Amino acid sequence: MPYKEQNKKGIGLKYAINGILLGYKEKNFIIHNLVSICVIIFGIILNISLIEWCIIIICIGVVLTAELINTTIENIVNELSPQQSIFAKNTKDIAAGAVLIAAIAAAIIGSIIYIPKLYMIFL
Repeated sequence: MPYKEQNKKGIGLKYAINGILLGYKEKNFIIHNLVSICVIIFGIILNISLIEWCIIIICIGVVLTAELINTTIENIVNELSPQQSIFAKNTKDIAAGAVLIAAIAAAIIGSIIYIPKLYMIFL
């Protein structure tokens, strides 16, 4: 039976939450969430500033959003192109590359925030 979207007010939030929950079926989304929890715990332990919290939360949001978009692209490509093709492979590789760029940028930003604080503790 084909999917049929209902036009009810407020139902979009239900679909959005369902989309996030579907993300938890993906190993990489779970890994990014576990890393995010560790980053938050380190932020609490190291008592980072309000501005640093804002930056960390933005980084977490960008990485998790990128991972969900990557999963969406992979699902669409798998559905539209079940046979192997260079187009399908390249499309999925590019989407995965976008996640990698977001994760590397977040790791660099996290290092800029956390390494000096860790250095002061162990100095």
